[in-house]
Amino acid sequence: MSNLRSGTLLGHPKGLFLLFGTELWERFSYYAMRAILVLYLTDKTINGGLGWSTQDALNLYGIYTGLVYITPLIGGWIADNFLGQRRSIIIGGLLMALGQFTLALPNSMVDPHSVTAFYLGLGLLIIGNGMFKPNISTMVGDLYQEGDNRRDGAFTIFYMGINLGSLMAGIIAGAASAAYGWKAGFLTAGIGMLLSLVTQLVFAERLLGDIGKVPAAKRAAAMNKSGKQEPMTRQERDRLKVIMIMGLFVVIFWAGFEQAGGLMNIFSQQYTDRMIGSFEVPAAWFQSLNPFFVITLAPIIAGIWVKLGPKEPSSPIKFAMGLFFLAIGFLCMIGAVMQQGGDITVKTSMMWLVGAYFFHTLGELCLSPIGLSMVTKLAPLRLASLMMGAWFGFNAIANYVAGIIGSQVGEAGPMAIFSGIAIAATIAGVLLLLCSNQLIRWMHGAEGKAVEEDTTDAQPVEA
Repeated sequence: MSNLRSGTLLGHPKGLFLLFGTELWERFSYYAMRAILVLYLTDKTINGGLGWSTQDALNLYGIYTGLVYITPLIGGWIADNFLGQRRSIIIGGLLMALGQFTLALPNSMVDPHSVTAFYLGLGLLIIGNGMFKPNISTMVGDLYQEGDNRRDGAFTIFYMGINLGSLMAGIIAGAASAAYGWKAGFLTAGIGMLLSLVTQLVFAERLLGDIGKVPAAKRAAAMNKSGKQEPMTRQERDRLKVIMIMGLFVVIFWAGFEQAGGLMNIFSQQYTDRMIGSFEVPAAWFQSLNPFFVITLAPIIAGIWVKLGPKEPSSPIKFAMGLFFLAIGFLCMIGAVMQQGGDITVKTSMMWLVGAYFFHTLGELCLSPIGLSMVTKLAPLRLASLMMGAWFGFNAIANYVAGIIGSQVGEAGPMAIFSGIAIAATIAGVLLLLCSNQLIRWMHGAEGKAVEEDTTDAQPVEA
């Protein structure tokens, strides 16, 4: 598969930690920009912001984050068929660095075209992300042979890299913006993207060998004796069905979860008592609660899965648990609204937000790294990056829906939105529990369990 001779670290190929570092700085870049985007858009122009209304800002946020997650579908297809994953990552990284530095251009340099420059920066970020995002995740799966039980653990380690970058992003971009203005926050994001690129360029050849060099479609064709792509087997079709169905539940989860960057971000800015003694906690810092909880809870959750051994829940059950935790998190937000008692001048306790982010993070750990790992287990080799792109496509739909939901806060009110999401997540979790056995059968032993439940379905799978 590759000419890797780099050995292992903590029981995993060293290439995993290179991909961990590359993704860490890319996610730092993304979340640094995300932490301040809505605040920059809604800030008064006299403070260097664009002076948009909350509704317009949240609508744009939903469209932007939606496009960020839909373009990996195209980027994954290009990598699978033409460029390979390694080249796609470098091209995507360069475009994203250019995008961040475009956003960081001082208003004095871009006036009277500051809004045009802003849209250009967002466009470069969206296209670059499409080339980068699906391919880095697929390469993590490529480090392991089929059936290697280290894969879920690898994605948990990889996911901690994502969140370490995110944790630093909210704090550094928030502090830079507070001290030197919004453009300084965007500049930190650009520097983070450059560090990601340099990490990949310097170490990839030594630690990844041939992984990601040859497009997946060419590798799959070479593995067939005929040299041609064969039609899909029934097993492959069943496994793709699982990815699609699980993706629908992912939409519901992320549509709620992504209120963090929009509606919950504004709630922390306007309605939360952020004073600790004489120090006011910057609103952007709350964006770092989620990655902080991921880094502290991920090893515990991973340890619980290992300790359960053969009793470890299947992916559908873990997804259902994620939806229930999301609902509990929004119960905390309902508590915050109830503390206001209908008076929007009342500032609520920070602990409601801390509780919401805690439970949302538990839900995320039951769903997000498990989903990434599941796609690499179930997707046929020739469609590996494309299916990873499709998986992020479900996030795209979710982010767009999240923006629409958040922008209705002026009409519906936060109580209706927070309680609506909690109810929807609970119903979705129950539905997923009800259909989990069928989904496990369609996986045909990809997770090493429950195949024997229905041997008539599991046996004649090869075309």
